[in-house]
Amino acid sequence: MFVDEVIIELTAGRGGDGCMAFRREKYIPMGGPFGGSGGKGGDIIFKADEGLRTLIDLRYQKHIKANPGKNGEGKNKNGSNAENTIIKVPLGTTVKDNETGVVIADLIKNNDEVIVAYGGRGGRGNVSLATRSNPCPSYCENGEPGENRKIKVELRMLADVGLVGLPSVGKSTILSMITNANPKIASYHFTTLSPNLGVVTTKDNYSYTVADLPGLIEGASDGLGLGHKFLKHIERTKIIAHIIDMSGIEGRNPYEDYLTIRDELKKFSPKLTEKEEIIVANKMDIPSSIDNLKLFKEKVKKPIYEISAINNKGLDNLINAMEELVKNTKDELLYDLDNQESHVLYKFKTEKPFTILKDKDVYIIKGEQVEKLFKMTNFNTEESYVRFSNKLRRMGIDEELEKMGINEGDIVRILDYEFEWTK
Repeated sequence: MFVDEVIIELTAGRGGDGCMAFRREKYIPMGGPFGGSGGKGGDIIFKADEGLRTLIDLRYQKHIKANPGKNGEGKNKNGSNAENTIIKVPLGTTVKDNETGVVIADLIKNNDEVIVAYGGRGGRGNVSLATRSNPCPSYCENGEPGENRKIKVELRMLADVGLVGLPSVGKSTILSMITNANPKIASYHFTTLSPNLGVVTTKDNYSYTVADLPGLIEGASDGLGLGHKFLKHIERTKIIAHIIDMSGIEGRNPYEDYLTIRDELKKFSPKLTEKEEIIVANKMDIPSSIDNLKLFKEKVKKPIYEISAINNKGLDNLINAMEELVKNTKDELLYDLDNQESHVLYKFKTEKPFTILKDKDVYIIKGEQVEKLFKMTNFNTEESYVRFSNKLRRMGIDEELEKMGINEGDIVRILDYEFEWTK
């Protein structure tokens, strides 16, 4: 089954919890803190693999989770980092943030990889939290939560040449004759239900890839037929080969067929009509093709390669022409760097890192920084409560609550937990 688009949720590994322990050995007075820190959570990494052709392995994985880091232990033993989770995808895979549409990565080379979701850092043990003013802290940190995000994974097959044309013009036959591919071939429309990829090896041992894309019809760019699902694959190709049934035996006009395909490509993306193209007149073994070709050449002033794919005639010239054009055509980036997540603009944040809402007598504090601080606080000791309260006070939360008129005994909520306000 060919799958070229999936939406999945990713949750990177949570960091391991820090440990609170104390040194209690004979003849060692004032032993001090002895708890190690937790290990880092696993990242989720996407890696390009040239052996894959579809995203079928991701279709049924609605949620991928990475492993958490190991917890710290006593005797100042740090927890080990978790192994990263590596997701293999085909060449030509694009990973986007599902909410913003920003491109996280465009994987076009074998073994290209990118971290899509970062694992959380490990919580610090009380050894790491010791300071000059508090040399023996009786608290530790929980591990940081791993990054959680929903992504859209799209595959655009990576090929040097894309064969396009209306149904039953002979694209699959051509692919089977010039490459090692074995596409299904039959005398009815939409025989090809998914793109097929083959490799052409020329007499001088130069190789390039050719993709046979399912037949387009008028209105494909608006969702008609099968073509609209696969038009995006043409964006990856260096050159486009227009395959035209020059015989007209199905009652179609070859020139109008050519215009139809050009129009659908332009509607989908104007960049497609700017690609280098080769026009291929197929089925030249049928008598009506000769007269139709003369009329076609009067209207289209471009080189036209005459072939009969089923009889293996003219294919050598076509192979050589495509080779020459592939060699002389430069690779183009599919996405602008400005629309990729790696292009980051750093600036000072002037807005408050939190918001406070009042629901009846409950004050609800929200904000990524506050929620992360809450999740990483281990509330097992009174000292950890004091530390947490001091951090909120330094963020300006206490001042904001007082401005809103909070009173002694009122309820403050962070996530699903409620606290009683005291000065």
